[in-house]
This record gives sequence, structure tokens and C-alpha cells, in this order.
Amino acid sequence: MIRVVAACSALGLLAACAIPPQGVTQDQLQWYDEAVASVGCKMVGESDYQPVALQTGLTREQLLKIGSYKLAAEQAVELQDGGIQLTTGACS
Repeated sequence: MIRVVAACSALGLLAACAIPPQGVTQDQLQWYDEAVASVGCKMVGESDYQPVALQTGLTREQLLKIGSYKLAAEQAVELQDGGIQLTTGACS
């Protein structure tokens, strides 16, 4: 794993090498994208996390891990207030 990340980083391809969180399916990633779009494309506070969790059935921990994955995959940007904003799909 470390060698893959190092090789990807060396090639400037970290986004292409981002690996979804363990135990999260492609369907769940799609549900996440749709749910985040429904709350305005930003995940900042409880008013964002709670409806996304209810829509997707994902735990807060899973939502945070997916958010980190989206940042690593360059599908989201970090906001000054500590949250993230999706930059793909309906949020582009």
C-alpha cells in the first residue's frame, strides 16, 4: 500500500490512486454524492451530516472517511471553516 501511494505521489497521480474507504461500496459513494448535493454540496456541521446520514444510512465515521477520500481523489475541496465542498457531478 505504501509503495503504491509513494509511486502515485511520485508520478503526480495521487487523485487517480485514491482508494475508497474499506467497506464502502460504489453504490454508497453514489448515495453520498446525491445526498450531499441535496444539502447544498457542502459538509460542514451537524445540519449537513444528519440529513446525509439519514439519506444514505451511513454512520458519521463513514461520512468523514468518504469526505477524506473525496478530498484525496480531488472530487472535493476543503473549506476555510473546516468542512468540504464536493466539486463533481451535480456539485460541479
